[in-house]
Amino acid sequence: MAPIKGLYAVTPDLADTALLVAKVEVVLAAGARLLQYRNKGVDNSTRREQAQALRDLCRRDGATLIINDDVALAWALDADGVHVGGDDAAVPAARAQLGRDKIIGASCYDDLQRARVAADQGADYVAFGSFFASSVKPGAVRAPLSLLPAARAFGLPVVAIGGITLDNAGQLIAAGADAIAVISAVFAAPDTALATRNFCQLFQAAKT
Repeated sequence: MAPIKGLYAVTPDLADTALLVAKVEVVLAAGARLLQYRNKGVDNSTRREQAQALRDLCRRDGATLIINDDVALAWALDADGVHVGGDDAAVPAARAQLGRDKIIGASCYDDLQRARVAADQGADYVAFGSFFASSVKPGAVRAPLSLLPAARAFGLPVVAIGGITLDNAGQLIAAGADAIAVISAVFAAPDTALATRNFCQLFQAAKT
């Protein structure tokens, strides 16, 4: 099972599959090795087309592909795993369908108890946020920085998400985030490759 660490690139809502693949190619070439396919704005046929194209791309480049919300799609495409939220399939149901070798991540928002339950149910990582104001989810609940060191007690990788930029990511990493999930600060950056490299370097710097 691939480690959950470093930059966790999350795809933007793009209907154009060729454009999405081209953008992801840039991100993977620049060093990202963890990708979540998330698209709330297209129909099921397009989602499957896009997810399959990204699965093939990730396999080619040795990256890990996690499918957001859709356990059935992750299973059908033999993706590396699934990320489930509060309104999605529970961790045990996802595990039952995908098997022991797939990655299952769980959104825990600002709730340590939710993370404790997810860990007990066999999740492979827990995610918290939004830590900062997010253009993707402007109404998202805000999570305090103190959640990150507290969540390390569960013994799972901890992912931070929500409004993360190059300017504020460092404090999340310092507080204990193993991975930072980013959409706009990578895919909407003027130079996507440079943004990707800069995020990856934040983790390299944290090791020194």
